[in-house]
Amino acid sequence: MQAALDAARGPGTDVPIGAVVFSPDGTPLATARNARVELGDPTAHAEILALRAAAKRFGDGWRLEGCTLAVTVEPCTMCAGALVLARVSRLVFGAWEPKTGAVCSLWDVVRDRRLNHRLEVHGGVLEPECAALLEGFFAHRRTDG
Repeated sequence: MQAALDAARGPGTDVPIGAVVFSPDGTPLATARNARVELGDPTAHAEILALRAAAKRFGDGWRLEGCTLAVTVEPCTMCAGALVLARVSRLVFGAWEPKTGAVCSLWDVVRDRRLNHRLEVHGGVLEPECAALLEGFFAHRRTDG
């Protein structure tokens, strides 16, 4: 999770969310930060960018079986769906997202028994640090208008 926090703290103007994909042996395969603003791409969430980069380095080009994704905030429905489709084995996330969280808060996409793949989930890892990063970002945005 520390690597995902470091990615979230990196340069950029978007919401500071960081993600890292680790191979089954724990080697980092890809690191990303939200880049929707920079790329002009509504799908450029940290999780999606990290999954795309990891898939180029591991597996058969899209399956990330045995891999773990660590992300600083609970994934949204798009990212949760991508984790299922990529066959990621484990998800570790920091802050809970009560408004859009699709892993525990609003939905549980990654463990839905109707889908063909389910993930192991560990939420709330380094939650205070991950939440503080987001709170600071949005507090700054509110004061800047």
